Amino acid sequence: MTDIVVVGSLNVDVVVPLHELPAPGQTVLGAADHRRAGGGKGANQAVAAARLGRRVAMVGAVGIDADGDWLLGLIAAEGVATEAVLRAPRPTGQAIVLVTADGDSTIAVSSGANMWLAAEHLGPLRDLLGSARAVLLQQEVDAAVVAEAVRLAEGLVVLNPAPARPVDPATLARVDVLVPNRGELAALAGAPPTDAGADALAAMARSLGTRGPVVVTLGGDGALVVTTDRQWLIPAERVDAVDATGAGDTFCAALADALLDGAAIDEAARWASRAAAVTVTRPGAMEAAPRRVEVPTSA
Repeated sequence: MTDIVVVGSLNVDVVVPLHELPAPGQTVLGAADHRRAGGGKGANQAVAAARLGRRVAMVGAVGIDADGDWLLGLIAAEGVATEAVLRAPRPTGQAIVLVTADGDSTIAVSSGANMWLAAEHLGPLRDLLGSARAVLLQQEVDAAVVAEAVRLAEGLVVLNPAPARPVDPATLARVDVLVPNRGELAALAGAPPTDAGADALAAMARSLGTRGPVVVTLGGDGALVVTTDRQWLIPAERVDAVDATGAGDTFCAALADALLDGAAIDEAARWASRAAAVTVTRPGAMEAAPRRVEVPTSA
């Protein structure tokens, strides 16, 4: 049985190191040579889960091109099953990642094949999705794909609603664990971007109508776990950050990993926080995800 099926994006990342991120209209020179890396939130989360020892299958699409060949080979080498990744008559997705030495980043994505993937492509994958212990999703594919995957899933459903966009209430109602950041939570709740405290964030989380907890990632401030009657603030691990690009993806994969082991939601969030903390100490996203032995077992 597959532990985790990831339904989401696969991109080739072009990473450009900078001394500082450019302001609007500004051109800045790179701090070092650019490099190519595997990416896309779906592929990142799939590799992160595989590195934690999970049996993982990827559902998505890449182009009929050299980038697609390279990307499929890359994630297959990490142990991710790629039979359910379709080849699309559109280019493989690309992401331009601008990152500074202190870990700040800005990302622009050309979705390509990721947005070619349609809900009807999931019909032949019904057995794969229905038999998985968990289905892990993001929002770099079409909203109808997310909704259909949630409908077909019979195990744990974990939705990382990134990038921010509306989610149909019927889909939210079938989500077991929602993992937004602060901005994504506000967008889902129909509120403006906010620096609100834990109580206000918890109220927004409870207003969404998910059938399970909401785990709000707060970057350097940690994570807020919200259930119907409780909330916990999970402190961030203190590390020397190099690149925060892949932190959220590692967090989501590790959260699902711990929940499949039977951890309570607050303990799962602590495990996810420790795994994400390892990720930010390394450059890159996919390649920065830790293996299980590299994640501290306790804070």
